[in-house]
Amino acid sequence: MTDQAPRHHPIHYVELTVSDMESAKAFYAAAFGWVFTDYGPEYTGIQGPAGSDEAGGLRLGTDIRPGGPLVLLFSEDLDATVTAVEQAGGLVIQGPYEFPGGRRFHFQDPSGNELGVWAKA
Repeated sequence: MTDQAPRHHPIHYVELTVSDMESAKAFYAAAFGWVFTDYGPEYTGIQGPAGSDEAGGLRLGTDIRPGGPLVLLFSEDLDATVTAVEQAGGLVIQGPYEFPGGRRFHFQDPSGNELGVWAKA
């Protein structure tokens, strides 16, 4: 995210329910370089690499909802991101595969949330 005011109707904030806060933070920090702001033991804000604006949060809970919205992240090097996700403890469940406009893959984080990552062709 940038310092610009949010535009009308785009996705502005994404919140993931996780079953183990410390494990989730370690996974997302290792796989994507995310930085966190703790707001107590059950919630942490997600910032992008180098502490960019807060774009979401991790909420501690047991109600992981499979089939919820699919969050897609962008990568400049998809193969390196696949490796980072696997080394951080994520499970690649689909791809990488080609699609019009690039390549992408889907993975599950340690709590079972499914996310996708895409890159330009």
